[in-house]
Amino acid sequence: MNNILSIATFIPLIAAIIMGVLLRGDDKSAQNSAKWLALTATLATLLISLAIIFGFDPQNTEFQFVEEHNWLLGMNYKMGVDGISVLFVMLTTFLMPIVIGACWTVQYRTKEFMMAFLILETLMLGVFCALDLVLFYLFFEGGLIPMFLIVGIWGGKNRIYASFKFFLYTLLGSVLMLIAILYMWIVSGTTDIIELLNYEFSTSSFDLLGFEIIGGAQTILWVAFFASFAVKMPMWPVHTWLPDAHVQAPTAGSVVLAAILLKMGGYGFLRFSLPMFPIASGLMMDFVLWLSVIAIIYTSLVAMVQEDMKKLIAYSSVAHMGYVTMGIFTLNQQGIDGAIFQMISHGFVSGALFLIVGVIYDRIHTREISAYGGLVNRMPAYALIFMLFTMANVGLPGTSGFVGDILIFLGSWKSNATVMAISLFSLIIGSFFMISLNRHIFYGASKNYGSNILDVSKKEILTFFPLIFLIITLGFVPNLLLDLFDNNSNYLINIMENLN
Repeated sequence: MNNILSIATFIPLIAAIIMGVLLRGDDKSAQNSAKWLALTATLATLLISLAIIFGFDPQNTEFQFVEEHNWLLGMNYKMGVDGISVLFVMLTTFLMPIVIGACWTVQYRTKEFMMAFLILETLMLGVFCALDLVLFYLFFEGGLIPMFLIVGIWGGKNRIYASFKFFLYTLLGSVLMLIAILYMWIVSGTTDIIELLNYEFSTSSFDLLGFEIIGGAQTILWVAFFASFAVKMPMWPVHTWLPDAHVQAPTAGSVVLAAILLKMGGYGFLRFSLPMFPIASGLMMDFVLWLSVIAIIYTSLVAMVQEDMKKLIAYSSVAHMGYVTMGIFTLNQQGIDGAIFQMISHGFVSGALFLIVGVIYDRIHTREISAYGGLVNRMPAYALIFMLFTMANVGLPGTSGFVGDILIFLGSWKSNATVMAISLFSLIIGSFFMISLNRHIFYGASKNYGSNILDVSKKEILTFFPLIFLIITLGFVPNLLLDLFDNNSNYLINIMENLN
């Protein structure tokens, strides 16, 4: 089917429009209708994405399922996926039904809440499928709006501050990228991503305000795109919006933010920075590696002293994104493979961690670690699931987290052994604070929770089961994932090696 990517992308948006037009009021009947329509739309999108993955040829490094239509001002609406982007399409469509199921208890403005997530799904899928720079930018920035509303309307008591901080950080970070896109359009005459991948931007050095710009226009363009992607991931020191957004966001918002939205920055590096600006990427390699290792160590130390569970997991996510950028800019096969694998794995693990925190918050209505203790006696099944996800988060062998970590460390050893050696300390720090979190919540001094604290329900177990299955399966059979994108990552390596 020629338009299968557009169908998958816009089904959630169409469902949101239908919801907005046909459903009226916020009574029980309207709430249930909104929830079921949202769940049906996300499941339909998942089924279509499964057809995409089954029809995808991993041996073909070209873009597949390409569709192109006239759009505006000489630009085309163009969509397609390769071995890298198809993974993020699957990650998005797999997690969204789980997200909708996780917010089933929402009662305030339920229709608008579901509409926001459906619109957000369309925009996220558009980012990973767009093959036109302007189209990519519209999807990339458009995702700010529903996420801003999700945090600002359904968030915690400081939601207004957190939502505006999130919006301003990510919007300002993208202004430079917009200017760079306009420049690329002017000099190349196209915004077609496939054509731009084969266009050689100038690398002739020049003076700017008394400074010699080594790498020429490529370096300037690389920096402009880096500013946007670094904020989106987020990288240190532009990461401070993330913990606030996570703490104030509802559980479903935190899941989407950590599992999918953060991956847009890493995807941007792989789609644009490396293949379009390879000379600049080589010049900036050590800069990004050292920035990554600072982020890993610093945010791991900050996570260790957090008193709020969501904030601890948020800082842990920043540290994991540091691993991702470190892997990408090793500029070798193991590092890039590890970074891509880590992004997908982190999507499952971080999403699961925020969901599992949401379970206990719904029962006890606090995320303060000090408020818990001895919970294993009241919720043994919950304790087991919680431990599995935290162990995957620290890279326990047999989980998907281990595969990404080991590949990134192997790659960084080849590129910069000092960076790799320093970053190893974060494994100790991360293991310490995640094990301490488990020990305090489940085996500390028992608290008086009252008589209404029940263990995980069948519905909650059903929500966690696919995540548990994938985390363990990919830990033992990583080639299920690696075989899909290995040829495309090898293509990126060949670009860098040819330059060398």
